[in-house]
Formats: sequence, C-alpha cells, structure tokens
Amino acid sequence: MSYHDRARGCLLGLAAGDALGAPAENLTPAEIVRRWGRLTEIEGGGTDDTEYAIFAASLLVKHGHDLTPADVAQAYRDEIIPLIDGPMKGAGFSELGTVEALRRGVEPPLTGHVHAHGWSDGLAMRAAPYGIFCPGDPAEAARLVEQDGLVSGSGEGILGGRAVAAAVAMAMTGAPPAEVVAFGLAAVPTDSWTARNIMRVRDLVSAGGSQEALHEAVVVKHYPWTDLAPEAVALAFAAYLAGQGDVEQSVTYAVSLGRDADTIGAIAGAVAGAGQGESGVPARWAARIGPVTGKCLPVVAGKHVLDVADELARGL
Repeated sequence: MSYHDRARGCLLGLAAGDALGAPAENLTPAEIVRRWGRLTEIEGGGTDDTEYAIFAASLLVKHGHDLTPADVAQAYRDEIIPLIDGPMKGAGFSELGTVEALRRGVEPPLTGHVHAHGWSDGLAMRAAPYGIFCPGDPAEAARLVEQDGLVSGSGEGILGGRAVAAAVAMAMTGAPPAEVVAFGLAAVPTDSWTARNIMRVRDLVSAGGSQEALHEAVVVKHYPWTDLAPEAVALAFAAYLAGQGDVEQSVTYAVSLGRDADTIGAIAGAVAGAGQGESGVPARWAARIGPVTGKCLPVVAGKHVLDVADELARGL
C-alpha cells in the first residue's frame, strides 16, 4: 500500500470519526445507547477537528520540516484572525484563548499558557497531518507537532499531540496496532498524565475491560469540560486497540465512549485510516464527507480532506 493511499485513509478516517462523533459529544455511553443503540451512521458534517487538521496540513505544505512556532503564530494572524467577525464559532478553548492572546500581541510559547487550557485536546485533534508527513519517523512527527502546539497549548496538551502524531507516523508504515500505540506512548514522558492514561487503557483493553472500566480509569468526572487531552487520546487509543485497527470498528467504539466524542472518533479514525488506507474507510462514510464549510475556520472553506492528503503525500 502506498503512502499516498495511507495519507488519504488517515484524513478520511479523521473526518469520518469527527462527523460520526459530533452528535454524541458530551454524552455518556449510556445516553448514546439509549438514543442510537450503537452509533454507526454519519448524520451531519464535521467540526473544528477536521478544519484544524486541514489548517495544520497547510502549515506543513508551506514550511515542511522547518516549521516553527513563529510560523504558526503568523499563520493565525494572517489567515485566521482577519476572517473572524466576532467570536470564533465551534472552536475549542485553547484555540479561542490563543486567538485572543495573539490579538493582544502575546507571542508563543506564552500564547499557549495564558488561557489556562493548555491541557486541551485541540492539538491532538489536528496532529494527524504531522504523522502523515513523517511516515516511519515518530520522533520527527512528535517534534513537528510540538512546534504547532507551542502556540496554543502547554504541558499535557502538547504531549497529547505528540502521542497522536507519533502513532500516525507508525501507522503509515502498516505497523500493527500494539506497535503503533507503543510508539505513541514512547513519544511522551513515562511519568506524564498522558502516558499513565495510555498504559491504563492499553492494559484494560488487553484484559477485555469494558467501556465502563475505561471511563473509570481515565475520565476526570469532577472537571466540567470534556476536552482533556490525556483523556481523549487514551480513549481514542483504547478504541483503536479494541477495534484491532479496523476503521469502522475503531471509530464506532470510539464515539460510543461519549465525552469529547468527535475528537476521540477523529483520532481513532486517523490512526486506523493510516493503517488501512482509503479503502479501509467504509464507502458509506466516505460518501458523506464533502468539502468543509469553514464554519470555524473560514480560511479552509471548500477544501476536501482527500485533496489535502494528496498535497501532503506529494511532499513526502
């Protein structure tokens, strides 16, 4: 299977997971079962997850391995902020805070600290293009995504992005799921919140643990929001392992976990899609993925993830 095919599968899987999980965001697994039984069909479009992944890919196409936080900040100022009339619609806390910080003249890495949402999964949700760009080189994928992350996140938020980018880089080689997750884990410190969560869910899935057990292991119930990177990344990796790398099984398991379901689905779909290629994404899902509307990021309006994947693949 070619890198080109894997790149298309990765971003198509991301977009499908994002769209499938969108209506389940912030719900509990029990409520998802009550409403849908098992959520298997895409009802609407994607969210900021897909749009930000497309934006991240554009940074790589322009700057490649030379990307710096200054480049990312300048792209926000040139391409995102001028097109925002009022508050951003549908963006996560870290990205909203970053835009406000840049408007005030703050520079990275402070832009990723001042909004107090550095642990957001905003970087993890858009990390896949960095893995596509570095097939078989998880260390470089993790380094590159961190350049992006220093603008909008800090601490565990950046670690979540590193784990996803490294995992995608290995999935692009066709490595088996256990090895893919092992490389994602290796991209973060072993004593980090992110690493501890990944190890917990890896062991639970291996032992046949339930979704309830996964929640008990990693979900921070007292925190009022669901955008925690250590939680979302761990649950996405758990779904990918439980689905044995199959796109449909991984994504449907991911979105059934609720919480930040669109991001969990997008990450699981990206990693599984990189491993299985474009044909691994169910045709009925692929047919539902059209050009993004730009409702969060007007700069990417009209772009399709398959065209973006083609651009990235040409740079390999």
